[in-house]
Amino acid sequence: MRVLTWNVWWRFGPWQERQKAILAVLADLRPDVVGLQEVWARGGDNQAEWFASQLGMHWTWAPSPAPERWQRRLGDPSVAFGNAVLSRWPLADRQVTELPARPGDEDGRLALHARIDAPGHQVPFFTTHLTSASDASAVRCEQVAALSGFVAEHRGGTDFPPVITGDFNAWPDSDEVRRFGGYKTAPAAPGQVFVDAWEYADPAQPSATWDAANPYVAESFDPRVRIDYIHVGPPGPAGLGSVRAVRRAGDGPVDGVWPSDHAAVLVDLRD
Repeated sequence: MRVLTWNVWWRFGPWQERQKAILAVLADLRPDVVGLQEVWARGGDNQAEWFASQLGMHWTWAPSPAPERWQRRLGDPSVAFGNAVLSRWPLADRQVTELPARPGDEDGRLALHARIDAPGHQVPFFTTHLTSASDASAVRCEQVAALSGFVAEHRGGTDFPPVITGDFNAWPDSDEVRRFGGYKTAPAAPGQVFVDAWEYADPAQPSATWDAANPYVAESFDPRVRIDYIHVGPPGPAGLGSVRAVRRAGDGPVDGVWPSDHAAVLVDLRD
């Protein structure tokens, strides 16, 4: 099973050209399930629905309950903002939870669960987008605790391990990422452990999903770092759901257009 996570940068920059570039990457990679962050909707148009219609996939999305900060940045209060899931197979269930925020700084972060009705096994799949402030590690720790509890509520009834995707806005050695994994420090939920799929990557391959080689990132003068993740629970029988391969994707221009300010992460899981 091929899984991809990607922050698609809402409607910033040359968004119409970028949207076509994102679609071209998805069509080329042919993922089975996709977790998307910074997905837009406006009026009767929804970016996730458009991708799904072009790719022949099922879809669901969850709008942020507090998109105002994003709308102010764009200068358009009519554009919604949220997370989405695309799936080659039908969706058997869907749930959403809001994540904690700093007092007085409600930024509408949430987690979306979609139970994928894949052949042979249902897959508990999740996507999220954590708060981005550089000094908000403590808040992200609270958010991963809520996310971990949300996964615990919806992971059962199948041998396939939960798959959690998203833009964590956090470095791999950060407290929040280590806490969510639960194998380098105390887990966010008792007894619950998730493996960062990048642990299976070739150390020589590029890993940064926030990379100054991308012109949209270069203007920030930020260091190169991986902030986008696919986490997987312990494998099921005979290695079901274990990581077979992992790499970066969507990390270059398509016909001269960079698809997003983030690169994607692509993982092949044993099914």
